[in-house]
Amino acid sequence: MPLSLQADLGIEQVTDLQATLQSHLDDATLELSGAEVRRVHTAGLQLLHAFIRERAARGLSTTITLPSPTLVEAARQLALAVSLGVDKDSGEPA
Repeated sequence: MPLSLQADLGIEQVTDLQATLQSHLDDATLELSGAEVRRVHTAGLQLLHAFIRERAARGLSTTITLPSPTLVEAARQLALAVSLGVDKDSGEPA
């Protein structure tokens, strides 16, 4: 069962997001649902990116499924779409 990302990934929510993600840092595999994301700030995407990179460095798999258009567009604007695995049109593996 995927862990749903909150609808608001604004800077005001980063502490809550970090606490939620931290409790899953060592899960063998982790699926994050981005379907409900409606608001995104740079800080939220930076936190997601750092979390996914940290897990990858530990040899753990993380995927973001069903990314909302808002999440995809924000990730593209910050050149994080491919590394977050939300840019399926890029032709590059996620």
